[in-house]
Amino acid sequence: MRKIHDVLRLYFDLKLKQRQIARSVRVSQSTVNEYLTRFQQSGLDWPLPEGCGDTELEAKLFGQPKAEHAADRRPLPDFARIHHELTTNRDTCLQLLWDEYRDAHPEDHYSYSSFWRHYEEWRGQRDLVMRQHHRAGEKLFVDWAGAKMPLHDRETGEVTMTSLFVAVLGASSYTFAEAALTQELEPWIGAHVRAFEFLGGLPELIVPDNARTAVNKACRYEPDLNPTYQEMAEHYGVAVVPARVRRPRDKAKVEVGVQVAQRWIVAALRHRRFFSLADLNEAIALLLENLNQRPFRKRDGCRRSLFEEIDRPALRPLPAERYDMSVWSKAVVNIDYHVQVQDCFYSVPYTLARKAVEVRLTPATIEIFHRGARVASHVRARKPYTAVTENEHRPRAHQAHLDWPPSRLVDWARKTGPYAAQLFEQILDRYPHPEMGYRSCLGLLRLGEKYGPKRLEAASERALVTGAVSYKSVRSILKHSLDLEPLPKEPDWPPPTGHDNIRGAGYYQ
Repeated sequence: MRKIHDVLRLYFDLKLKQRQIARSVRVSQSTVNEYLTRFQQSGLDWPLPEGCGDTELEAKLFGQPKAEHAADRRPLPDFARIHHELTTNRDTCLQLLWDEYRDAHPEDHYSYSSFWRHYEEWRGQRDLVMRQHHRAGEKLFVDWAGAKMPLHDRETGEVTMTSLFVAVLGASSYTFAEAALTQELEPWIGAHVRAFEFLGGLPELIVPDNARTAVNKACRYEPDLNPTYQEMAEHYGVAVVPARVRRPRDKAKVEVGVQVAQRWIVAALRHRRFFSLADLNEAIALLLENLNQRPFRKRDGCRRSLFEEIDRPALRPLPAERYDMSVWSKAVVNIDYHVQVQDCFYSVPYTLARKAVEVRLTPATIEIFHRGARVASHVRARKPYTAVTENEHRPRAHQAHLDWPPSRLVDWARKTGPYAAQLFEQILDRYPHPEMGYRSCLGLLRLGEKYGPKRLEAASERALVTGAVSYKSVRSILKHSLDLEPLPKEPDWPPPTGHDNIRGAGYYQ
């Protein structure tokens, strides 16, 4: 309509010829002639009367537009159902759905080409995309690239495939990338920390996908974040807003960033062999610098210059301390009021036995929480199967039991007799820690109550003579009444006979 106005203005106001008008408006001369002819036949005057807008002018020159499909009484297909069939069943095609539509309406149906055209029009109106506008320093999009990079072992030749972590700022598309051995929680958190340090500041939001290292339970409205990931975000004062499930357009920036990184980093290193992760990341850093300095195709500058201009001033400063990696897990307190964490055992207050707790594991410490409150903190044990126990966590009866010194048990045994005391001493000396022999000694005292102190003394003597120094041996002696029998005597060996090969004691003088 703007060109019709230009044609009329140039013709009536400037008195130009049709060929000049066509060259100025950039339409054919026949089109100019058609516009002027229709205007003269419409009965309108120039300048146009007040209130004659584009719609009225078009109606006067070309008549009222025909209502689309006004006279078409053929039933339209259910395009919503057709779209659902195509997206949920990969074996379904549009030709099959048109055949079903034709069979349902054998007399009045659209041809396949019209069916396809109407479906494309419906889908075009439905599948609209909102252009995202990113504020400076607002969002950092993060994801793992699909392409892997090999890492070779010098000795065995074994190949380990590494993953590429990619982070992209929304406003400038400034990109960070590094390789990791796995996509587990520790490399994921570490990559975020190094990305912040690479940027030299903090964005307001992090936009990941719904991987288990980021989200424990995906939800469109209230996703349940991984506790360690949430703790890292709180340490740096950033918010985490995961993308919607199966909505890659929510993080289109990093999707494009992944493609660019795979093209200019992964593909560029495809002919090189790396034998350590450090060497691989060093090569990635060099290519990453080149990537951020590559000029844009359709605008001035590059990622680096745009980052320095708009994103860097908007980023918040990094905290004074770097985030200390911690791993959260859930556990149930055992009946011995200890929690097992990576083959070691850590105590909690005994009142929490059989209760569910949360464990925060850092490189140096173990913290245990119950209903959000910290109930215990220990230095990490480095030797497997080590028990770390605080005496305050034990009940009073257990504390009193541990207050028994070994001499107290020996004194109890000395009341029975010297052999029983000697037996207790040998039992306690057999173990690296006396506490490990307490139960055996208490069991022997219980046997003394059952069989009497005289029989326990005799059984202790027999056990010392025979070398059977244990609770089970003494119990067996008492059970089979061996303590009532005389002790075995040492055999009387005859003196050695003389022989030329026997040197005798004098030889060694």
